[in-house]
Amino acid sequence: MNNSFLGDSFLNSKWFDPSYLFSRVAEFFQWIYDIIFYSNIGPIYNTLLFFLAMFFLTIMSYCLIRLFEIRRKEHKHLQQEIAEYAHKQKEKEEKAKQNDEISKNPRWVKTLSYLFSQHESDWKLAVIEADSMLEDLLNELGFAGETLGDKLKSAAVPSLSGGEKFRALPSAWEVHTIRNRIAHEGTSFIFPQREAKRVIAIYESIFREYGYI
Repeated sequence: MNNSFLGDSFLNSKWFDPSYLFSRVAEFFQWIYDIIFYSNIGPIYNTLLFFLAMFFLTIMSYCLIRLFEIRRKEHKHLQQEIAEYAHKQKEKEEKAKQNDEISKNPRWVKTLSYLFSQHESDWKLAVIEADSMLEDLLNELGFAGETLGDKLKSAAVPSLSGGEKFRALPSAWEVHTIRNRIAHEGTSFIFPQREAKRVIAIYESIFREYGYI
């Protein structure tokens, strides 16, 4: 590069000449070009640019690969979430359908929850609750009496209007007797779950016969 480029003063009037400025800028870029391509620095500079280009290309490739991996994992996770949600919804619908099939009477559903407990006290509670439902059923059917026993005695006699007696009377007496033993004997009354299921099944047959559950 010409040393006059460095020696000219900024106050020199030549700096205000556009053609002179253009020529000086052209000389400067020519000087840069000569250094890169015709001096000993050129090959080193080219090599450096090559490695820099390879480095950034590698970084870009890695970022693209990671981006595709992330998108693939997100898609897989989304599919799992959708499948899990659909499975839970199906379980809820099946459970609701099952509850409807068991009974639309919430008291009966509660009674069954006691029956399938792990504690003997809950099995006894299931019978007591079912017996209370039996008393309500007899009230709806119009049988009089202060206690369930009195209502069952009343149910043994046909009504004055010519209606039938309580058809499930023998079964009702059987389960009511067991309920009384539970209430009177307390913890001394041994009541296995298998027996509790049998007793509740009798109550269920009575309730279903009259459309109570």
